[in-house]
Amino acid sequence: MTEFSRADVSLSNWRTAPYSRWSFQNVSEIVPSAVISAGGGRALQDRKPLGSFAKLDVAASDGTRMPLENFLTASQTDELLVMRDGQIVAEWSAPHSDPARPHIIFSVSKSLTGLLAGILAGKGFLTLDRPIIDYVPETAGSAYADATVQQLFDMEISVAFIEDYLDTSGGFERYRRATGWNPDRPEDPAPDLKSFICSIAKGGQQHGEHHAYRSPNTDLAGIVLERAAGARFASLMSDHIWKPLGASADAMVTVDRIGTARAAGGISATARDLALVGEVIRTHGAGLVEPEFVADLWSRKRRAAWESGDQRELFPQGSYRNYWYETGHGELAAIGIHGQWIWIHPETKTVVVKLSSQTLPVDPPLDQVIIGALRNICRASA
Repeated sequence: MTEFSRADVSLSNWRTAPYSRWSFQNVSEIVPSAVISAGGGRALQDRKPLGSFAKLDVAASDGTRMPLENFLTASQTDELLVMRDGQIVAEWSAPHSDPARPHIIFSVSKSLTGLLAGILAGKGFLTLDRPIIDYVPETAGSAYADATVQQLFDMEISVAFIEDYLDTSGGFERYRRATGWNPDRPEDPAPDLKSFICSIAKGGQQHGEHHAYRSPNTDLAGIVLERAAGARFASLMSDHIWKPLGASADAMVTVDRIGTARAAGGISATARDLALVGEVIRTHGAGLVEPEFVADLWSRKRRAAWESGDQRELFPQGSYRNYWYETGHGELAAIGIHGQWIWIHPETKTVVVKLSSQTLPVDPPLDQVIIGALRNICRASA
């Protein structure tokens, strides 16, 4: 931290530049967090340099071409990892980044939550077509009272709530305070996260008709999984994903004032362990989750809902299932704000992880440039 000291980083500014370059790998110093134990984990492999990938020609945001290594710096990347056929073939870290430290992955957390749901469903703990209210009776009277768990995991819930990451005084800012991510306001104190979710009213449409990306849905999904399996979210992630994966490092998840996990965006993990998650999906479950669940992520069953939804410009031919994006070109992706990606390209047996501290939470033009770069990486020779 040459530009600033630890004393300069606070709950008010931790998601803003330049502080985010440090705080995104030290979230537990800012927001209370629960440990997702790796249980010892696997021995770390030697670092693999970018090698020939460093000079890979990719398009920049302004349309010019530049070597991949330059692009990574220009796009505020912290970590890049390329895994091919289960083996790490290239890694890159920014000078300020430590690859051994868990990095917050924001909404990639949703995709991990979706994977956990598939595992629990396969083990008989969870039934996806049941009503949410069966698991969380407190949702009575809210938008979620007449919706199913599957609609929750497909982001097809109609809610009177706007996903606005730059909001400073409205519903999303109050939601952030409920999660513990923003300082509370004494004149308008936010409730705990579950109470906030259960206060959200239904929107004007029916559930199941349109893809509507709303983060509180996944926080509620985390509560559903806890109720279904009878354990805390961090413990479930540890016992059903992190330990069976042989993850190399403990992960973490932020929690609110009463310990409710931020399943929608609060997980921190290393790029190496996220690549293992991507490899499970690429290899159709790898014994961790039922192959049918993974095949369903590619099924495009919810194509119509996606096409009429609010993220269709990201992948015009895509779809969305259980918090994973299907791109319309045979790839799957997990995506988080500020530039977090797991990219799975089955044709080349490649998984790419990109962790970043982009200044803007959402930057659609840059997203399209990154998608192009990820595709180039997958097609390149190691």
